[in-house]
Amino acid sequence: MKMQPYKFRDIEEMLDSLSREERKITEFLRSLILDTIPSAREKLSFNVPFYFLRKNVCHIWPGSVAWGKKTYEGVSIGFSYGSQLLDEIGYLDKGNRKQIFTKTFHSIPEIDVKLVRSYLFESAMIDEEFYQQKKAGKK
Repeated sequence: MKMQPYKFRDIEEMLDSLSREERKITEFLRSLILDTIPSAREKLSFNVPFYFLRKNVCHIWPGSVAWGKKTYEGVSIGFSYGSQLLDEIGYLDKGNRKQIFTKTFHSIPEIDVKLVRSYLFESAMIDEEFYQQKKAGKK
């Protein structure tokens, strides 16, 4: 069974499919990620943008892009190392997930840029630490 009934060719096609507000939020988060982690590689996966360093660090999921048959309102940013982030204020939604934590936005003013940027920096550091540990283990 296919998870999604369609497949975008590239990120621009995905962006073109979004409502005006979803596109604005998605583009804002995309710029925030690429400005914060300039070495991140962007790749369309599951029809949404994922950002990689050594491994997957985060993704942006516009609610209108289906996961199976499910859609939702807003645009989520997901942190692959969410369970390891220092989130003392409970900003991120853990849901029933063990590792990937998210935050959903319905408008740009809701985005705490400083806080999201700190989670992105921390995610990049965790990614590099895992790589260094794995590299040290092979010696």
